[in-house]
Amino acid sequence: MDKVETNRFSELYQRHLRLLKLQGKSEKTIDAYARAVRRICEHFDCCPDQLTLKQREQYFADLVESHSWSTVKIDRNGLQFFWKHVLERDWQWVNIVKVPRVHSLPDILTIDEVEQLIGATRNLRYRVFLLATYSMGLRLGETLSLQVGDIDGKRKQVHVRRGKGHKDRFVPLPDLTYQALRALWAKHHNPCWLFPNAVGSPERIRTATTHMDRGGTQAAMKVVVAQCGIKKKSRFTPCATVSPPICLNRA
Repeated sequence: MDKVETNRFSELYQRHLRLLKLQGKSEKTIDAYARAVRRICEHFDCCPDQLTLKQREQYFADLVESHSWSTVKIDRNGLQFFWKHVLERDWQWVNIVKVPRVHSLPDILTIDEVEQLIGATRNLRYRVFLLATYSMGLRLGETLSLQVGDIDGKRKQVHVRRGKGHKDRFVPLPDLTYQALRALWAKHHNPCWLFPNAVGSPERIRTATTHMDRGGTQAAMKVVVAQCGIKKKSRFTPCATVSPPICLNRA
């Protein structure tokens, strides 16, 4: 793209981000929808507002061949939002992309497999992260977002804030998980986060203003899964309900 077109795209892209935030979209959705716009821009090396219907049809035809239907659906929704709210143009063309409805069940890890994963994780913060996630039935983002003030040790419960659907809820806090969280916090003493950004010196971790990186956490967990020889395609949160008690000899 030339300089003029690059500037035009930058203005449209920033407006896209603003409108997504104004509509209350989650950070994960904003990232996904923004990536969809960047992807089609990079594919054609031009500002998306210049693309013809034929080009858009071909783009999705290529995307279906190279990416999962899940990615196709997210990109369709992201570009639909961009066309409707940013460009303020007819967006019915997106209906040409019909994502098939697939009703599949997730792979569920057994309690023994969960114990195996936790026992094989040598890094303390990841070990406690896994324990907290599985023992309380949390999603990855929910565990990462846990703050010191969310833990009620007296009532043995945790306040999960802005979970799926932007809803808060309380979940039981197992004794083992409570002790593990206390042990981890004693290592970093961050006044806000239970799982602070672990990059840098101990002082930097103690004063971190953000939690651990989501992508880095996922990558670390995948390494442990591979080391344990577990073939299930679990996303590390098998369900949104509390798992049965986990007993670890090396917890």
